[in-house]
Amino acid sequence: AARLRIERTELVTPGETAALVADTVAAWQETALAGRRIVGIGIAVPGLVRARDGLVRTAPHLEWHDAPIRELVADATGLPTAVDNDATLGAVAEHLYGAARGLDHVVYLNGGASGIGGGLIVHGMPVRGVSGYAGEFGQNRPGIASTADQQAPEGVLEDEVSRSRLLRAVGLTSADDPTLAAVLSTSDDPSVAAETDRQRRILATALANAVNVLNPRAIVLGGFLAMLTEGATDQLTDLVRAQSMPANAEDVDIRAAVLADDRLLIGAAEAAFAGLLADPLSRLPERPGPLEEAR
Repeated sequence: AARLRIERTELVTPGETAALVADTVAAWQETALAGRRIVGIGIAVPGLVRARDGLVRTAPHLEWHDAPIRELVADATGLPTAVDNDATLGAVAEHLYGAARGLDHVVYLNGGASGIGGGLIVHGMPVRGVSGYAGEFGQNRPGIASTADQQAPEGVLEDEVSRSRLLRAVGLTSADDPTLAAVLSTSDDPSVAAETDRQRRILATALANAVNVLNPRAIVLGGFLAMLTEGATDQLTDLVRAQSMPANAEDVDIRAAVLADDRLLIGAAEAAFAGLLADPLSRLPERPGPLEEAR
């Protein structure tokens, strides 16, 4: 198996992304994956991805708008390419192999630097909506119970419950998730505790709304949202149940995601294999793609 993390200090365009993918695949075909067949490419994007053609309608953190990333990568590599929202693919991964394995009704929320995304599993299948944009919990207005908790008037969930606010609370400008989690868990600063409690209360209201609408068996929280459960899962669960219809919440279990950074790799791999598994004969090679011709 091959694995590569490419660090970039500046944003990359869709075209540059396609070139990076093509160069990486070509290098692997000469080294770690020499002699092996690559059946497809899966891409997880932090934005709205149109289901029918993989067009990224908007990915604010990347500054992509109406980006045909599936077409660009497929043309650059000659390989079947699947593109989906990162939170949807995270939900698929946690459902198949992680915290929600074996459960058919799941709400998944992931918190990252770009905000809060979500994915839904209903009757064991991911819910994407008519165009592919379902699960954008971060853009909901949860209805904050206490005006004292409101820091972003008229703001949406991800304006109030945010990684950047947690970083500011502990006096950091940046940190990876393990570092931030460690600092939060060891801090004895009352202002840090106050901020985590505030975010937890607002998150609970948003989760209660999801429980009332979807009646899930589990709510899985990833990224910085998982930090709000550490040592406080029972507290968060009580807050959610207090704001939910009793029958809807009686079977719900709130848990942290377990696949960490691998969740997007796993979810994207599932997307890449989906076409092959659905119709194996359709993926028989007919002609070499650009990368094969180059060899």
